Amino acid sequence: MRTVLESPSDADTAVISADAVCFSYANTPVLDCVSFELRRGEFTALVGPNGSGKSTLIRILLGLLPPAAGRVTVLGRSPESLAERWRIGYVPQRPTVAELLPATVQDVVDAGRLARRGWWRRPGPDDRVATDTALDAVGLTAMRHRRLAELSGGQQQRAYIAKALASEPELLVLDEPTAGIDADSQRRFRDALVASRARGATVLLVSHELSAVADDLDRVLMLRHGKVGFDGPPADLAAGGISLGVHATDLPVWLEDHA
Repeated sequence: MRTVLESPSDADTAVISADAVCFSYANTPVLDCVSFELRRGEFTALVGPNGSGKSTLIRILLGLLPPAAGRVTVLGRSPESLAERWRIGYVPQRPTVAELLPATVQDVVDAGRLARRGWWRRPGPDDRVATDTALDAVGLTAMRHRRLAELSGGQQQRAYIAKALASEPELLVLDEPTAGIDADSQRRFRDALVASRARGATVLLVSHELSAVADDLDRVLMLRHGKVGFDGPPADLAAGGISLGVHATDLPVWLEDHA
């Protein structure tokens, strides 16, 4: 597989840069001058209570919403102008699956390679290796020929995670990806994210449950009332009495109180 991190200087490159980003729905402010940068190879958790602006921020970073004020760049460009969409792997929260969809698990994961190689080209050896690796990473190799609609909700989510991994993205964005996934699958999920980071990918994980990756995070970014309430390494939280591996369901509240 291709290694994204190709030179020492790449480690200092901002994969995501948000500068004083603001957004409102009607007259309700959601994001208030949010600024941060994510570097190449960084594994960051984005957390916060419901209504803190996490989902809105993700949509802006992906180019699905324009900021009302401020500026965002992703991989050196404005997100809406990024033509090579395979460079971003995105797993939304609970993707919907049509019951009559005839696609198999492998069909879904293979689709993660389309944008990278071009739809007019036949799959090559690199595509097959990437698909096999992604399926193995989420524990779905044995189910690759099953119809996606026949799988449980957690298994379907794992298939969409594999689709994102198969493109070997430079930026991997995941929105509550482990909801409904069993403990063994969460361990496989953790290993897949660590492997992505090892090859140079930047990982942005939105989650209320961080116990599976608590020991692997480089950074925690917490939104509080539309602002950045905490931005630092997990060790700083541990020093304040907060354990990411213990406080699972009430983590956002702990972080807000800490801030």
